[in-house]
Formats: sequence, C-alpha cells, structure tokens
Amino acid sequence: MRFFFFIIGSIVILAAIAVSHFPERMLFMATGASLIFILVLIKTEVGLYLLIFSMLLSPEFMFGGGAAGTVHRGVTLRIDDLLLLVIALSWFARNAIFKDIGLFFKTPINRPIFFYIIANIVATGLGAMAGRVDLEVGFFYVLKYIEYFIVFFMVANHMKDTDQAKRFVFFLFLTCFIVSIMGMLQIPSGQRVSAPFEGKVGEPNTFGGYLVFMLAIAAGLFYHIRDTKTRNLLLLLMAAIIPPFLFTGSRSSFLAFIPMAVALGVMMKNRVIIFGLMAAILIISPLILPQAVKERILYTVAQPEESGQIEVGGLRLDTSTSARLKSWEDALTRFPEHPVFGFGVTGFHFIDAQFPRVLVETGLIGFASFLILLFSIFAMAVENYRRAISPFARGLTMGYIAGFIALVVHCIGANTFIIVRIMEPFWFFTGIVCMLPVLEERDAAVKSENGDAKPIRRFGRHFSPGPMPGR
Repeated sequence: MRFFFFIIGSIVILAAIAVSHFPERMLFMATGASLIFILVLIKTEVGLYLLIFSMLLSPEFMFGGGAAGTVHRGVTLRIDDLLLLVIALSWFARNAIFKDIGLFFKTPINRPIFFYIIANIVATGLGAMAGRVDLEVGFFYVLKYIEYFIVFFMVANHMKDTDQAKRFVFFLFLTCFIVSIMGMLQIPSGQRVSAPFEGKVGEPNTFGGYLVFMLAIAAGLFYHIRDTKTRNLLLLLMAAIIPPFLFTGSRSSFLAFIPMAVALGVMMKNRVIIFGLMAAILIISPLILPQAVKERILYTVAQPEESGQIEVGGLRLDTSTSARLKSWEDALTRFPEHPVFGFGVTGFHFIDAQFPRVLVETGLIGFASFLILLFSIFAMAVENYRRAISPFARGLTMGYIAGFIALVVHCIGANTFIIVRIMEPFWFFTGIVCMLPVLEERDAAVKSENGDAKPIRRFGRHFSPGPMPGR
C-alpha cells in the first residue's frame, strides 16, 4: 500500500512540474501518448485498430519551428509515426511482462527483413563516417523503414484466428472507403487527387499506389467470396476507389494497374473470358475515360517543348518522365564509386524511383537484400495461396499477390517501398497474409471434436507457431 501511494505521489509531483515547465500542447500530447501506451499494454488489438485509421487519416506533426512535419531535409513526421512509436514501445513492454507471448513469430520473411535492415544501417553508418550522410537525417530515414517492419511483426505476433483477421481487413477497407470519398470530393477542384492531410503539396502518386493495392485486394476477395452482402460491400468499395484513382493522374499507378489486372486474370478460372473482357475494356478506354485522365496520359509525349526533355525512339518525353530516366542513368553511372554499401541512406541526391535509389544508397549488398526480400514476400504469398482453404484466405491472398506485383511495377516511377501511406497498409496486410495458414490450422483445431486446440503442425519448414497470443 505504501508503494502504491509512493507511485501516485510521484506521478502527481511530476505532473505538477510538467505543467509549470512545458506548453499545454506538449502536455496534451504526452497525456494522450501515456493513455494509448497503457491501453495498448492492456489490449494490443486496440492499438492496431488505432494504427489502421491513422495510416491514411493522420495529419502531419508540427516539429519545432521548421516546416510542417519536416526535420531538416525532407524527413516527414506524422501523427501515425508517433502513434506507431508509442504502440511499439507498449508492445515491447507487454512482451517483457508476458514472456510467453513471444516477440518475433518465425516466418519465411524474417531473415530477409533483418538482412535488409542491417544493410541499411551499415550503409548509412559508413556514409555518415565518410561525411556523405547527415547522421540525424539518415537515422530518421532508417528508423522510418524499421517502423514498417514493426507493423508486420506486431500483426503477425498478435493474430489469433481468422475472425480477427476479417475484422482487421474490414477496418482497413473502411479507412480506404473514407479516404476514397474524400478523394472524390477533390475532383471538382480540377487538381490532381491526393490523400487527405498531405500538407500544402499533395502526393497523387502515393495515393494512386495505395489505391491500386487496395483495389487488387478487394477484387481478389470479391472473386472468391460468395456471400451476397459481403460482395455488395466490396463492389461498393471498388466503385469508390476507381474515380479518385483515375483523377490522381499518377502514370506510375496507371502502369501498375495493368500487371495487377493481368495477375488477377491469371489466377482466375475462365482466363480466356477474363482476358477478353480486359482487352475489350482497353480498346474502348479512350471513349470512356475522363478527358483529364486521357490528357494526363498523353502528356507524357505531348508536353510543349521545354528544356530538360529527352527523346526516346523519336518521341519527346515530358520533363517529369525525363527527370526520372536521368536519375536512373545518374544512379547507374555513379554507384560504382561505392559499389558494396553505396553512398548511405540520404547520402545521394533525391531519386524518385525505388530500384536505382536502393542501389545507389545501399550498394550491391543492400540491393541484393532488397531483391531477396521482395522475392521472399512473393514466394510466401504464392505458397500461402496454394495452401489456403477458405474463400476469405484464398481471396485475400490472391488480391495481395496482384497488389504486390502492382507495387513492384509502381517502383519504376516512385519510392514505393519507403512511402509511409503505402507501406503501413502493405505491411499490415503482409502480416495477415503471412499468418493465414496458421490461423486456418488454429480454426480447425478449435473446431475439433473435443474442443481443445491440438498441436499446430508446421506449414513448411519456415513456420514455427509457438504459443497462441493471449493464451
């Protein structure tokens, strides 16, 4: 009892000191963070729901006296960054208290993730020692990359059963529906549509990548699920996604849509009919697409002549496309200066394309680890699709595979795999998809004749289920 009063008294004293020394805004944020920390410590699932809504609906965080959400050179902080940090700390604390929960569930992509993290840390450290990287900026960038993987591990470790996975997917789709409606409201302005709360300058390319990924998952579920109510909701979601997707004017996203649709067609039955419909839609697309979308696509080769344009095969490309091609050329030309670990994260000038950026910043080691990570994710998803039993598992995995292919193509003209608005939903879905075989096995065990959970068999040599979270 004395100890209890001592803790209460200490909290009161610290609160009194804080009130007298810190501004109200900081105290409000600290109080909110403390409440979230305690809430997640008690029930982690609540923190994951908060994270889902914050992914696309959180504003930028005003840091110091600089630009909104920016620390030095383009390190953007948002509310979801802080929320994720608080949730992660609470999750680590919970794992320290309840040691039987486990920190990192063993999956096929754990090692590739760790190798990629190490490659980024080493490359950035070497770049900082050589004076190519501002250590503070490089640190924040690498920390942001690690945040995405924390999302994956939190989801993978917390999954209990398929019903929980369905709840997570529902709220991920609900968030997508909300931001799609908000995107449609931007269309009459005549400006390119971007995600809400993007600050003064929107990022249509980012929003387009997110929407094409979510569209793929919704389409995969729509194909496999037979429940009429669920199919109607999925159809409503897809109908809400398409208008803002088109009016993002993101050519990288339009390009990513093509292999996404092809991947879905390959995995569906009656491929001949599916591809015939796709070909028909492609043929009549000039007649049905909005004029602004057609102009945006044609702008690639129809921009009035300006300095900085390059010609390819007799066609003069617009300045934006030309700049991307030049950045590819510059990265490939200069990466031999530091071929093993590269210039370090943020040690080279800005490149708006994922593959050359990874190559020049982290060298051959980082680039190889990145490609291995991508291949491991794809192989895991294909294997889980083959093993999936329920329509939900098959539909979700099918859509995820198509969406993943779309994001890889999206990388050609964007830093897709380091963009927070895309990567947080992507890694959340990756955690769910990675766990689906184990979840279906657990569901089967729970439904067994005696009602007791049987030992969980390994799904391939990679999975090691361990104790069920919360047990």
